[in-house]
Amino acid sequence: MTVLAILQARMSSSRLPGKVMADLLGEPMLARQVERLRRCRTIDRLVLATSTDAADDALAELAARISVECFRGSLDDVLDRFHAAAAGSGAGQIVRLTGDCPLIDPELIDRLVELHVAGGYDHSCNTLTPRWPDGLDAEVMRAEVLEAAWREATLPSEREHVTRFIYTRPERFRLGSLVGDTDLSDQRWTVDTPEDLAMVRAVYAALYPANPAFGTDEILAFLAVHPEIAALNRAHRRNEGLERSLAQDAAKP
Repeated sequence: MTVLAILQARMSSSRLPGKVMADLLGEPMLARQVERLRRCRTIDRLVLATSTDAADDALAELAARISVECFRGSLDDVLDRFHAAAAGSGAGQIVRLTGDCPLIDPELIDRLVELHVAGGYDHSCNTLTPRWPDGLDAEVMRAEVLEAAWREATLPSEREHVTRFIYTRPERFRLGSLVGDTDLSDQRWTVDTPEDLAMVRAVYAALYPANPAFGTDEILAFLAVHPEIAALNRAHRRNEGLERSLAQDAAKP
């Protein structure tokens, strides 16, 4: 069984444009995330899925430089872009990742993929019961389930947020959930604002030089000693982007 990971990214973030190319210890943030993803044991192939928009030429160029496959598709219909990136790959399982998670944990992704396959689930994630820090998000789905979502999803939120059509239908799809032992959901490790970026840069500056493969435990230990770093971006809520999409759903005729 081939496991394909698709990392979706674009330059036109609404709150922090160009964030995926922001400098992180001398490399673009997206390159640092790819560096971490390459440590996953369960991923056979990694593809960057970006748009055909001219602004995303920089991402295609970065992908070529760091030897990552790149697929370019729709800017706004992210589900269509994601589906097209997977089409023809022959992969049985698709891992969905987003380019705003430079602290992503390869070990956590491996645990999720293993849970998903062992349980025979249609879709699995570590966010249905949010106990992990925001920014360690990962999802896995069967290729057939992605195909169904692509064919049937109609709401704006379902086209922008690739798996919303799936996880909101537990009566139809078998959903797996990787739940953390400790509730860390108040921690924000994603990058969507300047404050988020400042926090991540501080973590990298402290941990990366000594151990480029630093993991979740090392981050938690560092933040426990430096609560002022963790507090840099605490004012922002989880899933603010989804809230905007749901407002668009409500406005749809």
